[in-house]
Amino acid sequence: MASADGEGNVRLAVAQCIKTLTSAKDTDDITKVLRQLLCYLEDGHHGNIPSEQRLEFCRSHYTRVLQALVKGLSADWFHRMTAAQRKAWWDRQFLSGPPDQALLILLDAITASSPSLGLEHLVCVLEEFLRTGRIETLLWSRTEKENTGDSPQFREVVLGRLVGLPSITANKLHPQIPAAFLPQPYCQLLGSAILNTLEKTCQALRSGQDCFLSFLAETLGKACAQGYGALLFGSLAPQLSAHTHFDALWCRVCVKLLENVPDRWMEAVVTSLIQTVDCPEALSRIMGNVALKNTKAQFVITHKLILLQYHHKVSVVRNLLGYLALDDERRPLLTQLLQGVCNAWSNKSAIKHTPVEQQMYVSKALLLCLNLLNAQELEQLHSDLLQCLLSGVQCHLDSNVLLIRRIGMVVGECISQKLDTHSTQLSFQYEPDDDSRELLAMMQPVDNNPTYILNSIFLLILFSDDELTPYDMPADQERQKSATPRYVRDCLEGLINSDDADRVAACLWAAADLLRKNPTVTQEVSTEFTKVMLHLEDKYNTLNFTSLRHNTMVALTVTDPQPVTDYLTTEFYSLNYNLRQRLDILEVLALSAHELSQPITKKPDCTPPAAMVTAFDQYSDLVHWKQVVEQRIRSKTKYISKGPSQAPPSAQPNRYAPVAGCFFFPLLRNYDRPQVTFDLLGSDHMVLSRLLNTLGMLVHLAVNAPVVTQMGKALMDFVWALRFHADQCVRRGVLVCVCAVFMSMPSQNLLIELNEDVLDTRTWLADVAETDVDADCRSLAVQSLVLLDKNLKKELQP
Repeated sequence: MASADGEGNVRLAVAQCIKTLTSAKDTDDITKVLRQLLCYLEDGHHGNIPSEQRLEFCRSHYTRVLQALVKGLSADWFHRMTAAQRKAWWDRQFLSGPPDQALLILLDAITASSPSLGLEHLVCVLEEFLRTGRIETLLWSRTEKENTGDSPQFREVVLGRLVGLPSITANKLHPQIPAAFLPQPYCQLLGSAILNTLEKTCQALRSGQDCFLSFLAETLGKACAQGYGALLFGSLAPQLSAHTHFDALWCRVCVKLLENVPDRWMEAVVTSLIQTVDCPEALSRIMGNVALKNTKAQFVITHKLILLQYHHKVSVVRNLLGYLALDDERRPLLTQLLQGVCNAWSNKSAIKHTPVEQQMYVSKALLLCLNLLNAQELEQLHSDLLQCLLSGVQCHLDSNVLLIRRIGMVVGECISQKLDTHSTQLSFQYEPDDDSRELLAMMQPVDNNPTYILNSIFLLILFSDDELTPYDMPADQERQKSATPRYVRDCLEGLINSDDADRVAACLWAAADLLRKNPTVTQEVSTEFTKVMLHLEDKYNTLNFTSLRHNTMVALTVTDPQPVTDYLTTEFYSLNYNLRQRLDILEVLALSAHELSQPITKKPDCTPPAAMVTAFDQYSDLVHWKQVVEQRIRSKTKYISKGPSQAPPSAQPNRYAPVAGCFFFPLLRNYDRPQVTFDLLGSDHMVLSRLLNTLGMLVHLAVNAPVVTQMGKALMDFVWALRFHADQCVRRGVLVCVCAVFMSMPSQNLLIELNEDVLDTRTWLADVAETDVDADCRSLAVQSLVLLDKNLKKELQP
């Protein structure tokens, strides 16, 4: 009965105070009421308020009082109060009571207020609320004892306001946001409050008091889920690592904290912690066996961070895998993860349809896993690793992308080394680059031992060859170099019949210049000379052999275009050529077309072939006739107004336009006929992608040529069937061709040829730009759409 009387007295007293706050105009009356209300919140004010009444006030009436104070911000008595009075009586109402209720009222009031003196004062009070450690008080009040009386809705609202304070204040106060409300300072303050709360928890547990970490875990989880994980753990993780290094109780508290994180936020917490912790040992102390007890955490650690994401740094993968390897109970998860990584790495479909960056990421994870296995686990996984080695290396070597092939070589060598250290191991020849060195570094143990480092430095000095004295061999004589050939036929004879390495080298170095300076003789032997160069092998390891051979074939092609291109395009689809020779043919054709497409600025020294002259003269007459007609039309046309316009670049004669068809059309002749050693639409994706790039270049170089419309139409018909090819390099080549056609064909002819396929073409390009896994394909699709829209606008505008 006494308790009921006490509750009634509190209710009546609070009602009277609120009535005074809303109706009184005298500052002294308001001050008296504020003092009376502080008696329920602080000790030392009269001291005659029983604890039961204080508890009742905080539980049932405190929020109503704060709401009345917020309404009084626009009252006359508030403006008549001095700054000292406001701080002493008004502000302390928010800084002395339950911090969760005060935080809700302050944020709601700031959100609902318009720019005014009252809003400025609310912001100042909220800054003081943060500065005086009320966030820590809030967290400890819900950790020290379990608040069973709170509804789930109220608990969720408190969490939302506590974590979302930077966003809530920024939406209202932008751009004049106090520094304390910015994400980084606030996350540091929140992290410090969490750390201090954990410290108090450890002290309470040592004294035999129970604590409850669910609200603290929910705060941590919601903050990470809203994107503050990196900022929060940036200050929290080093402190947790230091505290758990020597204190087992801290380890238990940290593990319990993570176990209480709700499943919907577990991924964000685990990911943020793994990204910011400095070493696997610290991660193991903080997380314990959470990966074994929580299925969500286990899925994130053993699957999502490795197989579904690939943007993390290598340190994150090291922390994750090292964490699994540090405890015997968690090591089965390491072997399970390795099996999944092996399946993904050796999956042919994944190699074709995932970005190169993801394949590099998975390869690093595979090597790091492999390096953490002991002898027993290697024996247990021997069959899985052998299957990964046999199928995965072959799938990587079949790729058209050089980096993917090199990944297969490096990883294959490392797996082979781990599986069998006594017999023959896999060994590939490749030029080391940054990517291969980064992969190989995954197999090196991380050792920060100073003795190990000093020994490594000592050995590196020891094995330096800078101090070796050269051995004098007086019997050696410098070999006499062969004389440089001065005639085309002598050069050809030296390449065909000579067994002298020096003579072959001299002929190769002189061939290109001789062929260009003697066009008449070159035209007589051009086909035979091309045949010799196409079949020539580097038997003597000649310096710059590949570039010299290509330059010679280009010189033959530009000097006598039609016979040489006829021979090369015919041989491209012939039997008994390896892929390297077919790729050489495409490269020579592309380089030759590029040289021939350069504008003729002066009369050439040599007389071109008769057919070439005739075609060129006809083309020049055609251009001249068009210019005459256009000039007559302009002279007889009256213009009412003429807007600013920029003339397109004028077409200039070149040597490629008359023979463009000889380069282009034969390459489309037999592409669908698989040969014994060559299947263009089957397994030889590398040659197909190079062919597409070459065809696109040939069309692009033929811009303004009469034959470009026929070339563009034929090329679009060819690539349309390949637009959904599984290989990304082929799809990239298709889009290169489409771009070339859109840039080279006259817009009027382009729309006539596409006709009803314009909509289908746009739809396909838009789909590629949005969904293709290859970044280059997406970029080319966007460029193609821009070019197509430009052509459409040009033709459809009046």
